Amino acid sequence: MRATALKTVTVTATRTARDVRDVAAPVLVIDSLAIRSQVSTGTTDLLRTQPGVDVVGTGVNQARPMIRGQRGQRILLLEDGMRLNNSRRQQDFGEIPALVDADQLTRIEIVRGPASVLYGTDAIGGVINLITRSPRMDGPEKLSGRMGYQYGGAGGVSKTTANFGGRSGKWAFDLGGSARVAGDYDAPAGSYGDVTLANTTPLQNSGVRDQNVAGTLAWRPRSAFDVFAKFEQYTAANAGFGYVPPTLIGADPTQIEILYPKQNFGKFSAGLHAGALGMAVADRFDFTAYRQRNRRDLAQHIFAFFGPGTPPGAGIDIETANFTDITSSGFRAEASKVLNRTIVTYGADLFNDNSVNTDSSKTTVVGFGPPTPRYGSTPTVPNASLTSYGAFAQADMRLHERFSLIVGGRSQFVESSPKATAGRTDAIASHSNGTGVYAVNAVWRFDDRTSLVATAGRGFRSPNLVERYFDGPTPEGSAFQKAAPELLAETSFNVDGGVKYRNGRVTGEASLFQNDIRDAIIAAPTGDKQGTLPIYQNVNVGRLRSKGVEITATAMLDYGFTASTNYSTVKSSNLAQANVPVGDTYASKLNVKLGWVENSGRFWAEYAVRRNGEQKDIVATASPVGTVLPAFTLQSARVGMRGWSFGSLRQDVTVGVNNIGNVLYTETANASFFRPEPGRHFAIALSTAF
Repeated sequence: MRATALKTVTVTATRTARDVRDVAAPVLVIDSLAIRSQVSTGTTDLLRTQPGVDVVGTGVNQARPMIRGQRGQRILLLEDGMRLNNSRRQQDFGEIPALVDADQLTRIEIVRGPASVLYGTDAIGGVINLITRSPRMDGPEKLSGRMGYQYGGAGGVSKTTANFGGRSGKWAFDLGGSARVAGDYDAPAGSYGDVTLANTTPLQNSGVRDQNVAGTLAWRPRSAFDVFAKFEQYTAANAGFGYVPPTLIGADPTQIEILYPKQNFGKFSAGLHAGALGMAVADRFDFTAYRQRNRRDLAQHIFAFFGPGTPPGAGIDIETANFTDITSSGFRAEASKVLNRTIVTYGADLFNDNSVNTDSSKTTVVGFGPPTPRYGSTPTVPNASLTSYGAFAQADMRLHERFSLIVGGRSQFVESSPKATAGRTDAIASHSNGTGVYAVNAVWRFDDRTSLVATAGRGFRSPNLVERYFDGPTPEGSAFQKAAPELLAETSFNVDGGVKYRNGRVTGEASLFQNDIRDAIIAAPTGDKQGTLPIYQNVNVGRLRSKGVEITATAMLDYGFTASTNYSTVKSSNLAQANVPVGDTYASKLNVKLGWVENSGRFWAEYAVRRNGEQKDIVATASPVGTVLPAFTLQSARVGMRGWSFGSLRQDVTVGVNNIGNVLYTETANASFFRPEPGRHFAIALSTAF
């Protein structure tokens, strides 16, 4: 049997459907087949084996993506092209992909590198677009659906899903939901750097109970004209950042527990698509408006021991609680026009985040007579709003049969406005940032198989409400953060260059990149103390640089076999302070996978190996692991059966085992507080479709 490599299409990088070989930007696409085959515990699990992409956080709820060493607010998370980010997240933690259930996804598109021209602020390090199911407006008029159950051995994850869709005349709908229960998972015994776990150890507060529901109604009154309305709701309880008791790993004995007792996210969006307009200014027009509300409780418990010279068990006990209610409203209007051999895309977007929050604290000194608690209710961040609006234009020019050029620009303005807040008497003025960004992308088809690509462009990210106005103890309890309202916006200049190749059986690409972020926002010590806590403040530094290499290749072999690999390296540095390490990801990552599909397509299997190289570029003594994060190698295997029919029902079964070698390891960004990943565990997914 001879296999043929199929074209992969992306819409995120250029806002028009394009073959990835004809897109200069480095783009990754994870399709629906790959999503269903992973038996993933969450959307972020699907990203771990992608080149240049890593994970921050642990568990099925709190894991977040990192791209090329950039994380948090430097990564823009989208759902169907509309932003999920909000301006009330901590600096290093962006929005959680768990807001969108993996079973709702048809594919994930990842743009590595800035995409501010098309998407505005926050898209300075990369973009992840979670593309969900939509009602089918073509095909037969019938009801279809899928029901499934998934079990994961890491934390005993139990997840039930169901979705239904149908069409009648000019109307169609899609409705789906899931319910999941996950407990604390176990890290295996073993050694990782300076950390040794003598026994299997639970990662405390790594589970969650959550539910997700989404429904879309669509109407097509005439050809090439669609209208839709969509509702989504996500709720979660008892989701934590995870921790190992410090006494087990020889770390600082301070006990830190961070938990989200409740999370509630709701979103309503509506829009229209009009094609084949034939107007002088537009052949296509799209408009989407949305309103989303994100409410969450955050509870922190910190106990810091005083140490030698004080009574046994003496220390300071700090309990804090925060409630945040942030409402986001926005729209995106976009049109395109074909002019000879040029596609012009232009539009405008706006969003407003309105944040209301309350804080409370209880501080108790223990070990010196009867404890006398001190209470506080001063909000660490004032109630505030952040408004962003911008306009953009892009020209996709086919200058020659083998050469195309995409040139685009955006004008962007962002304003932060504090409001009267109970418990705060300080007056804080509004602050704004405005700028223009641009991008130039070139593709030269060297021959029918090979394309040479290059990109250059400027990115932009305005400070969010937390970065500007947070004033109080940090969530980890190790420092006091002082407000920095006068922060400048971050800007970046990124260059990418490489080659893309595809013949009938082999696809591959290689790229070199360098991204310089000017006025980068980092937390720096002031040299002062608030009580016993050192004071930090966000400051702008001259330039942070990330550079690296990314290589991917896939070969379709005989007898149903497929071999694929990817390799990536990232090196980050602070050009203003060359002796200060900023490594935020492993220095290198290699993935190799061998897959097999039986001739009918019913049976399949795959075996995968992931190798992360050691990272020496970390802050000394910042991690109990030591000054070097060791290399590690993981193995996983999956087998499955697709499309076995029982009457009109089609059955799919997937069985997998992860971390076959039962290796103790942690993702880079989780090493400071040593939040290890699960040991060897099995997973199974069953689904029935009709």
